[in-house]
Amino acid sequence: MDRTAWIVVALCVVGLLLWEFYFAKQMAPRPAPVTAASGHASPTPSLAVRVPSPSPLATPEAVPQGVETAPTFAEKVEALRNSDVELRLTNRGGGIAEAVMLSHLAEDAKRVVLNSAKHIPIGAMVDDPAKPVLPEFVLSRESESSIRCERATPDGITVRKRFSLTQTTEKKDNFVVDLDVDVLNTGAQPYANADYFVALGSAAPIHPRDYPYYTRVVWCMNGKARDRNVSAFQGSAGVFGIGAHPPQPVFQENFAGAEWAAVSDQFFATIIAPLNAKATGIWGRSFEVSADRNMFGIEGAMRMPGFNLQPGQTYTARFQIWEGPKIYHRLAHLEQNEAEIMNFGVFKIVSQFLLNFLNTIHSFVKSYGIAILVLTLVVRLVLWPLQTKANQTMRKTALLGPKMQELREKYKDDPTRMNQEVMKLYKQYGINPVGGCLPMAIQIPIFFGLYQMLAQAVELRNAKFLWVQDLSQPDTVAHLPVLGWPINIIPLCMAATQVWLMTMTPKTGDATQRRIMMFTPLIFLFFCYNFAAALALYYTAQNLFSILQFYQNKRQPMPTLEKVAPAGKRKR
Repeated sequence: MDRTAWIVVALCVVGLLLWEFYFAKQMAPRPAPVTAASGHASPTPSLAVRVPSPSPLATPEAVPQGVETAPTFAEKVEALRNSDVELRLTNRGGGIAEAVMLSHLAEDAKRVVLNSAKHIPIGAMVDDPAKPVLPEFVLSRESESSIRCERATPDGITVRKRFSLTQTTEKKDNFVVDLDVDVLNTGAQPYANADYFVALGSAAPIHPRDYPYYTRVVWCMNGKARDRNVSAFQGSAGVFGIGAHPPQPVFQENFAGAEWAAVSDQFFATIIAPLNAKATGIWGRSFEVSADRNMFGIEGAMRMPGFNLQPGQTYTARFQIWEGPKIYHRLAHLEQNEAEIMNFGVFKIVSQFLLNFLNTIHSFVKSYGIAILVLTLVVRLVLWPLQTKANQTMRKTALLGPKMQELREKYKDDPTRMNQEVMKLYKQYGINPVGGCLPMAIQIPIFFGLYQMLAQAVELRNAKFLWVQDLSQPDTVAHLPVLGWPINIIPLCMAATQVWLMTMTPKTGDATQRRIMMFTPLIFLFFCYNFAAALALYYTAQNLFSILQFYQNKRQPMPTLEKVAPAGKRKR
């Protein structure tokens, strides 16, 4: 290779190494330091945080702000259950201590459990989530699908909560819980309650190598989701100082009003939507899940506006809770834009269509691996005429190679003139220089939309295909003995088919460009090696279908170079 090609290749390698170094740091964030502050930290100096005053709603008696009290009562647990989820309600704060997913298994073959008894129960109402005080509630079962939590204070305030599993006509995937809160003033004095927080529970990575941006606290305003992922809580030196930020043990933000708030990992979420009010703030804090594996989770709470009660009055709040996997077609039927938790990004429409189409195919073939292959085939058939035309354009462009080389030699000291003459040559022979790139440009939103979709499609969890045990994870079959690097078969097949495809593609451009393009399979392999096996399977199948199309196009007669008559002459 010439000097220019070696420089470009060296820059690509350095860039890839920096990318890997950056994500390695993201995968192993440092623990946030523990400070003696009250726990309220703002993301910017201009953010004002109002600390609520203690209230009987969350504390059994007047407790100084920031002082934690140990429970003086024995914990009791009652369970609500349907065919999809088991909710374990606790008298400690009157909330959901754990939600057990009955149809979803974790890596240790145990059922996936959302939240933990170590964290604030979901639906608990507290003054300060950084230092929560969880009073004792009395639990009583009203029916097979409903449990009431109740407590009364000495000054005549009674708090009643009712957790109910929503009855639907759906045969499966029922994860909606109704939470009804009533606060009664049975005393003789008016009662004023400051803003309070409703706990969202906690979320933690499912797999040891999950990216930090999967685990996040999310809130939705005007139909658009915003989030703060767990890596934002850890200090980072960035890359050469770019993106550096100090540790932020606690995140809190106030806003005008949000339709819902949530904590989420890659595939599961706890979403709480207030139905007769809007949330006015969000709070989040990271915690260490595993010191050995450098795994961090997140817990959150949403702020709700305060209220005043005259003697005999009742304050009522209604909440809808989604406690389960992020199933798009179920979330899309909820009325508070809960489907925005999917975080599909700028290619949301593409991701939504591909996910719905994939599930439709699966309903017939009963295998997500086969469904991905069928999806790839359909995409290729739709693009087949366009790709055939692009292949013909590339073949004609390859025939211009000698003429273009003459122009490069003739105008090697004048790049501007050379480019003008090359474009004139294209025009003379009626060749569109971007015609060969159009199918690739169309596939870019498909590729990224598919990536965003497959990264969160809970349907692919534990879906098996050939040797792949989980299409949502890399298809690691072994590790190198000394280095410990994973051996992922499908990404290697993807790179091999891409090399095969490049050898079939007509040679266009100058020698330097062709040499640089030789490294494209290596770059794709580097970036996609640890992606979900489903994505690598899609790209490998796409390469194979492209190879088949190239073989079919090569059997057609070789195009001939003919000059196109000028526009004026064609009109006459």
